[in-house]
Amino acid sequence: MKKVIINADDFGYSKENNEAIKLGYKSELITSCSMLTNMNGFDQAKNEILPQINDIDLGFHFNIVEGKSITKSPLLCDNKGYFNNNYLQLIKKSKYSKFLIDIENEFRAQIERILPFHNISHIDSHMHVHAIPEIFNITVKLAKEYNIRYIRSQKEIPYFVISKSLCIKFPINIIKNILLNYYTSINIKTLINTDSYTNDYFIGILYTGMMNRDTILNGLRSINTENSLTEIIFHPTTNKFKKNNYREFLITQNPNLKKEIENLGFVFTKYYEN
Repeated sequence: MKKVIINADDFGYSKENNEAIKLGYKSELITSCSMLTNMNGFDQAKNEILPQINDIDLGFHFNIVEGKSITKSPLLCDNKGYFNNNYLQLIKKSKYSKFLIDIENEFRAQIERILPFHNISHIDSHMHVHAIPEIFNITVKLAKEYNIRYIRSQKEIPYFVISKSLCIKFPINIIKNILLNYYTSINIKTLINTDSYTNDYFIGILYTGMMNRDTILNGLRSINTENSLTEIIFHPTTNKFKKNNYREFLITQNPNLKKEIENLGFVFTKYYEN
């Protein structure tokens, strides 16, 4: 059986993101979401939106690249408390033990904001920072400690959608795809002999910022492995000024897409069901 999870990242980013995720879940296309706990929309997501979709499959979206730090580590943020490391800087600094200790402390501070009010079924991260192998090791450690079974990995089989592959963003996304596929090959080995699990395939890197019906369906057509679990990610918002993310919201309101995915032989599921 080929299973698919459609996860909405950035729950808690803003009121517009929160509303889009609520509507996407109610349309039955989104099956899970991942919560940011350090952004402006967190309290509204927790207090107003989550009670309306309380049975959603909720994950933790670790974030050390945007917004304010909870621990205010000077290695992670500026003197105003805002994160100030980009992805390349995180890769470089992840070789240093003190930096990793501060990342673990921030990880704990963020995840413990969710634990009092909802179970967490999976862990992922903003801009895939947990894929960096040294940070992935921390993720595995804390997943065991907090009894969270699933950790996202990013194995995305290269595929092409001609209309999107000509976009200027595509070459950059190819580089991201190569890097994250490489990291996944390392991280999968880390999971051996642990209690943690991961998805088998992933869709959402190659066409970041360009997701539409064709990129989703063509990505799923590239997956022929039975007894596999594929995660697709969206970053939906109801804010029309964020055009790419608003288009992703409109995808979640497509009444035909779920049936088209099922016709490809995929069964919709949630992490806590696996």
